[in-house]
Amino acid sequence: MKGILAILLCIVMPVAILAADNSDSYKVAYDGGSISGIKTGTGLRLFIFSDQIQLVKGKMEVVNISTSAVTEISYGQDVHRRIGTAIGLAVVSFGVGALMALSKSKKHYVGLTWADGDAKGGLVIQCDKNEYRGVLAGLEGVTGKKAVDSDTLTVKN
Repeated sequence: MKGILAILLCIVMPVAILAADNSDSYKVAYDGGSISGIKTGTGLRLFIFSDQIQLVKGKMEVVNISTSAVTEISYGQDVHRRIGTAIGLAVVSFGVGALMALSKSKKHYVGLTWADGDAKGGLVIQCDKNEYRGVLAGLEGVTGKKAVDSDTLTVKN
């Protein structure tokens, strides 16, 4: 019985590992830039390879950027209060709605600019809160560029 279980595990485990999602791909949302035909908020997959960066929508390649063409990587975040959710909850329970108005939400953005001969462009993508560090580390690793924190560059009046 133990032998059959061992053989079964030897077959199932490699198949499960090969079927797992690729660790160098990330779910992101396009937030704007020079890519035509893609609307803001469109869900994309970001693939980071040693020689190129790809954004894919479904099975269609949206953009393919050579890592040597990347001129800048930037990072920023948007912090806002959850007022809409608080108002909705206040209808049900004023106390819970008041507490919800005090909570904050963060959105993480990564920007890329590139220049490949005459072809220049840029884009901003919104990353998941659990993946943005991986996206930044991957992009910094393949391009050799250090990400710039755009929040420190912003002048607030």
